[in-house]
Amino acid sequence: MPDVSQPRPDRSAATLRGAAAYRRHPSRLRRLSRAVGYGLSFAMPVGFLAFLVREKFSPVIRLDEAAIRAATDVTRSNDGLLAALLAWQEAFQPRWLYLGATLVCLYAWRRGLRTRAAWAFVTMMVAWNLQLVLKYIVQRARPVVSDPVSRAPGYSFPSGHVANVAAATTVLVLLLWPLLRPAGRSIAVAAAVVLTVLTALDRVYLGVHFPSDVVAGVLVGVGLGAASYAGYLGWRPLGPDDAPPPEETTEIAPVDGGAR
Repeated sequence: MPDVSQPRPDRSAATLRGAAAYRRHPSRLRRLSRAVGYGLSFAMPVGFLAFLVREKFSPVIRLDEAAIRAATDVTRSNDGLLAALLAWQEAFQPRWLYLGATLVCLYAWRRGLRTRAAWAFVTMMVAWNLQLVLKYIVQRARPVVSDPVSRAPGYSFPSGHVANVAAATTVLVLLLWPLLRPAGRSIAVAAAVVLTVLTALDRVYLGVHFPSDVVAGVLVGVGLGAASYAGYLGWRPLGPDDAPPPEETTEIAPVDGGAR
């Protein structure tokens, strides 16, 4: 007979931590509901704004056109500003933006955040294509300026530059979050906001997008990133190759180099 007096071996601390983390994860239904909720909270204002511009709602159209006239007048009278705006436009073309973002994903992969890096890359590629689809659905013409300072092809709503920058910065902040100290996280969030705002201003001051276009771009980019991340959190494996997301801990030390 087995010796019942001998205590059974305790489970390892890693196993206990894994079980506790697993219990904190939402169920599939809850995860899906949260992701859909985030998506709808951003999709509804985008859809409403698209309806207003498609139906040429006078207050919105007047505000858009007045802003474009005022912004392009400023740009036209300042050669240095125009040069800076054109340089910013080229620097944040999607091909360069996503090339840099892909390199960040590879860096995160090498630091051990493998599933997180894969999530980030896929989400950004979806964002790139989603804003193109929305342009063809809404089919809003670009602003018409009597003396244009710049020209851009394609449709206007939403702003592709802004949608892509908003999506990429949102996703990259979430991707790198476990690797950053508290000060680094604050800097990353501030940088994401500044890049998105400057890109929005760039599009309006070049006269290639209305203000409502750039607002929709921000909502599309941030909304997609938030909804995608909400779904990812529940799916994320609990293995050692992935650091916990920010929602699961109040203080995360930077991950040491290399997967373990």
